[in-house]
Amino acid sequence: MRSTTLRSLLAAALLAMPCHAALASEMVVIVSARSPVQALRPDQVADIFLGHAGHFPDGAEAVALDQGIGSPLRNEFYARVTSKSPALVKAYWTKMIFTGRGKPPRELPNSATVRKEVAANPALIGYIERIALDASVRPVLFVR
Repeated sequence: MRSTTLRSLLAAALLAMPCHAALASEMVVIVSARSPVQALRPDQVADIFLGHAGHFPDGAEAVALDQGIGSPLRNEFYARVTSKSPALVKAYWTKMIFTGRGKPPRELPNSATVRKEVAANPALIGYIERIALDASVRPVLFVR
């Protein structure tokens, strides 16, 4: 009887693990809770992060913040939102810088730092793990 209960608890724990891992990999695009922006489409977010748009749809300035180069979250963000691999993103920004048509978003080391910066400035937009959300920021796009 005791081993059956132990096996049931172990099986339940193993089944719960993939759900937690899936939640951890979900990310959200965020703006300050003080920003009037309520929601953005993936193409609007891509335009901001690729330097094609410097404003939110309401006309307010939009300044993107990136996670660090090589970060799994960054790689996943660009793959899902812009359909670009890390190599393509690097090549894109190399060309933009060389031709004087833009500069890449400022990089920050982690989601906590991105959240803190975005919360303090309604012009900023960034992306973080969903589990890092708090009331200081507003999710405008859930990236799955």
